[in-house]
Amino acid sequence: MNTQAPLLDVNGIEVIYNHVILVLKGVSLQVAEGQVVALLGGNGAGKTTTLRAVSNLLEGERGAVTKGSIELRGERIEKLSTADMVARGVVQVMEGRHCFAHLTIEENLLTGAYTRKDGKAAVHDTLDKVYTYFPRLKARRGSQAAYTSGGEQQMCAIGRALMANPKMVLLDEPSMGLAPQIVEEVFEIVRDLNTKERTTFLLAEQNTNMALRYADYGYILENGRVVMDGAAAELRENEDVKEFYLGVGGEGRRSFKDVKSYKRRKRWLA
Repeated sequence: MNTQAPLLDVNGIEVIYNHVILVLKGVSLQVAEGQVVALLGGNGAGKTTTLRAVSNLLEGERGAVTKGSIELRGERIEKLSTADMVARGVVQVMEGRHCFAHLTIEENLLTGAYTRKDGKAAVHDTLDKVYTYFPRLKARRGSQAAYTSGGEQQMCAIGRALMANPKMVLLDEPSMGLAPQIVEEVFEIVRDLNTKERTTFLLAEQNTNMALRYADYGYILENGRVVMDGAAAELRENEDVKEFYLGVGGEGRRSFKDVKSYKRRKRWLA
């Protein structure tokens, strides 16, 4: 996929929960520095587990990487703590817009900078930058997070991650539960951050259409395996992707519940 060494290299990982439940089955992917890479697939495909494997958040869910390797800039990272990952510039934005409800938007943002050691002035500069990208947050900076909209909470969660000065952001289901207009606004900000700040993104997303509009490259997961990958522009034109993920097949939108047709038509299941 890339001629240069990738920033992130996930090689054939298996993830097991509770010592018995196999969730990921040999997942491999690469993310180059400065890319936006999308992990696509339905609910339960393994997208969130893949992100948690990279950020080392599996232990709290009683999960573990049992096979394969994960490398960041050529360094094996499976045994590192989440704090170690943040120190190396990798921050995850969890699914579900996790904000501290009783804190203001600005207080929430500042919690993202607690690992910083470069002084208050540098943190303030980053806060100003976050407000430049998220003008809604600047307008609501003194409001308790509990009394802001879902879109504002999602922006707050992303902004809080940016306060750590990350090189790579793992973004889990950023569109979930948001109105289409807000989803587009969030993805436009992701594109701006990628273009202007060179922030790398690995995002898990069920909204395949939106993700492929903004990503450089995509991986489609089903049942814990990568079944297809390619440049986003190529995936958008792929007939299987159109039919099963974009709902624009020749016979109209198909239901995933139509198992016989689903298995017959998907070339990777042949």
